[in-house]
Amino acid sequence: MRTVVVGSGSEGNATIFESGGTRVLVDAGLSVRRVRRRYEEATGEALGRVDAIVLTHHHGDHVAHAGRAARAFDAPVYLTPATARQVTLPEETRTRPYARGGRVRIGALEVHAQPVPHDAPQVALVLRDAADCVGLVTDLGETPRALARHLRDCRTLLLEANHCRELLPWAPYPAFIRERIGGPRGHLANAQCATFLGALKAAPLDRVVLMHLSKKTNDPRRARRAAGAALRGRNVQLEVAHQERPMVLEGREARQLTLGLG
Repeated sequence: MRTVVVGSGSEGNATIFESGGTRVLVDAGLSVRRVRRRYEEATGEALGRVDAIVLTHHHGDHVAHAGRAARAFDAPVYLTPATARQVTLPEETRTRPYARGGRVRIGALEVHAQPVPHDAPQVALVLRDAADCVGLVTDLGETPRALARHLRDCRTLLLEANHCRELLPWAPYPAFIRERIGGPRGHLANAQCATFLGALKAAPLDRVVLMHLSKKTNDPRRARRAAGAALRGRNVQLEVAHQERPMVLEGREARQLTLGLG
């Protein structure tokens, strides 16, 4: 399976999963123009067909461009009933429901969903093909016990490390926003991410990618240091996703552009 993290952060999220001729875009928080451009810059290939768009939840940094993406790629949009009630899509958009605790088959990929705690009905996804298993877990305030079981077969894990608890109190946000970010239905702190990785012993992890880092309440070096300490002694590759720079994950290789692409 090839994974292209197009962008990850509060300014917009989009990740593409590819296997056996199937291409799935998970979340559409970036414009079609940016998705196409970053994909081509990262892979050297034009982004043509997309077979499906899967939405994890209704927040704007994940769904703002879903309707335009569906039209541009002539692709159906998969979303949970709870998300469908909160998202306005063009009338002509083809939608496909999936359960928050269910699974759907999209070509060569099987997508498994598991509810996680957030201030919107949110899911952690596991994507499987015949040979690989990748987990995508962002936008959650804590890690429920069922999450480790959900990820037990993953070789690659894309996991949120949103903020640093030491930096959050100084963030330029109103107090209620800081409380929301750090609360049990907000976002994972570096320490929570590290604790979960330390306890995630059953999964055959080859690689962890830290996702959805805040520009205002985190720093890649802090996030990497916390996660690295939790993974010490394990043969696990550690990467950090970026808001502006796409990343390609294929086999044991990870490539991230060094220039921001806007």
